[in-house]
Amino acid sequence: MRSSISWLALSTMLAFAAPYAATAQQQPGQATEATRDANASLRELLPFDDNQAFEDARRGFLAPLPSEPVTDAAGEPAWDPDKFAFLRDSAAPDTVNPSLWRQSQLVEIGGLFEVTEGVFQVRNLDLANMTIIEGETGLTIIDPLISAETARAALDLYRQTRGSDRPVVAVIYTHSHVDHFGGVRGIVDEEDVRTGKVRIYAPEGFMEHAVAENVLAGNAMARRASYQFGNLLPAGPTGQVGAGLGTTTSTGAVTLIAPTNVISESGHVEVIDGWTYEFLMANGSEAPSEFIFYMPEKKLLNGAETASHMLHNTYTLRGAKLRDPLAWSKYLNQAIAAWGDDIEILYNQHQWPVWGNERAVDHLKKQRDMYRYINDETLRLANHGYNKEEIAEMFALPEAIEKSFSNRGYYGSYSHNVKGTYVYHLGWFDGNPATLNPLPRTEAAKRYVEMMGGADAVIEKARAYYDQGEYRWVAEVIDKVVFADPENQQARELGANALEQMGYQAESGVWRNFYLSGAQELRNGVMQLPAPKTLTPDTLKAMSLELYFDYMAVRLNHPAADRKTIALNFSFPDIGETYALELGNGVLNHTADLQLENADADITLDRETLDRITLGQMTMRDAVADGQVTIEGDAAKLQELISYLDEFDFWFDLVTPKTAGAN
Repeated sequence: MRSSISWLALSTMLAFAAPYAATAQQQPGQATEATRDANASLRELLPFDDNQAFEDARRGFLAPLPSEPVTDAAGEPAWDPDKFAFLRDSAAPDTVNPSLWRQSQLVEIGGLFEVTEGVFQVRNLDLANMTIIEGETGLTIIDPLISAETARAALDLYRQTRGSDRPVVAVIYTHSHVDHFGGVRGIVDEEDVRTGKVRIYAPEGFMEHAVAENVLAGNAMARRASYQFGNLLPAGPTGQVGAGLGTTTSTGAVTLIAPTNVISESGHVEVIDGWTYEFLMANGSEAPSEFIFYMPEKKLLNGAETASHMLHNTYTLRGAKLRDPLAWSKYLNQAIAAWGDDIEILYNQHQWPVWGNERAVDHLKKQRDMYRYINDETLRLANHGYNKEEIAEMFALPEAIEKSFSNRGYYGSYSHNVKGTYVYHLGWFDGNPATLNPLPRTEAAKRYVEMMGGADAVIEKARAYYDQGEYRWVAEVIDKVVFADPENQQARELGANALEQMGYQAESGVWRNFYLSGAQELRNGVMQLPAPKTLTPDTLKAMSLELYFDYMAVRLNHPAADRKTIALNFSFPDIGETYALELGNGVLNHTADLQLENADADITLDRETLDRITLGQMTMRDAVADGQVTIEGDAAKLQELISYLDEFDFWFDLVTPKTAGAN
């Protein structure tokens, strides 16, 4: 019953960057004249002489990051503080959008910082920030990063700088994304949580969404995350320069300890180690489970990840359920109404704080209006009959938002968020019946190329467009040639060149990473590296049996299982749960609290044993042999069911046709 679940993968993908880069045969090119002109034009639009953000990002600096890489249990680097040192004190090269370069310089500023008296942040020791609040008896840690190693290093940096050995007495997870909880075992011991020495606070739905968001489509999501974060690209002016949200992701041990205190209502107040926390629920904004909170004694608002210095994703390119920009804007509006008169400092769990009531409220209002505008303008134009591509192309921002660096599309982009908002409300179909049932990509590509006069003619015409700087069109039309004939090296190289120039022009770090990763893959193919091992004991333990069996059903090879019937009863004595599994009509159903009278077999095992089998720590055969699993009835039926479960290939093609047929 071993699973290939692949979630939380963004925290592990970086480990494969070095071997990929080392084996790549074709190197990146330089910026063309069209790219240099496009990047230069942005310098005229935005106020690059405004250095307030740099002053804020450096304010309160107490100590630098470690000079050596943070290593994992095997002695391998989990985080290298100097990986992006090339960004420091240098002008944007021609191969990087100058606005993205500025943002990358800002998020690369790292170390221990004092936000206000008794409140500290460690920045750029992972994708997110870790906040440390000194209380009456100890420390409250907010969002302990992705990896146990980086979280431990962050706490060590605080203690060494402050000369303090205060214990951690509380942890707050602001939301259910891995970069905000994965390092928890680096700062607290689970036994201290169990005995009440440490309390862990989280928003309602945290445990469900911390695990579930990346499970059912986890393999595809993780593969796309390798593009989103540029983890297969070498860091440098022609490669990875950061993700806009932060620099990149750490690669240490992802851990999870369940919360002891769940916050479920806006207006809820907790006193944590002597300080008052007023909570506002923001579920369904940047994360399906999220809250923000205000500390009235310090006039300090923690915006979690709802009010960062950029446009966030309402649709994330790695793939996830769509987010609601209207709800997002209303949460921010509620925060302004509740605390706008009093707030003196706004800080988030990414990037840098904003000081002063006027500036903090102005930041919140622009963030609020940005998400509201995305929702309302998209729907206004949709109601005029435009489709998502047309709306994204004609979408124009109000001047105050457009010219604010903190509202630029460094992580999300207005283009893909607008399209996501259209789909959120209206679905993928635009109402034109010609788009209702199009041919599959490869079949359509072959016909396009044939009608355009063949591959050679298309390539010749595309080169002319390339020389004119029309890279978007070149990438689109050459994609047809590549899907019609994936071995056409001229097409692959021209397509790679076009994607590369688009990457050099991209203001979004995510778009840049996608474009440059696609160019690399067109030139060098899909590198068959070790697949990331992202299933950890903590995350598996947090996974409900309901979700476990849902994922099992996703893995079922339905054509192979057609006309097969299997009925199995499962009993888990250690947790007091039972499930009935029924295979029929090519699908696998499961029902909790049910045992079938005519099941093929009754299987009894502890949930802990199931987890060990899933993690590959023992085989089902061995578990049966030593009595950890008992099977009454036809044991062969269990093995038959297992034989119908697919193992997913992680390194599937993204920019070329899938090399192997669907299983």
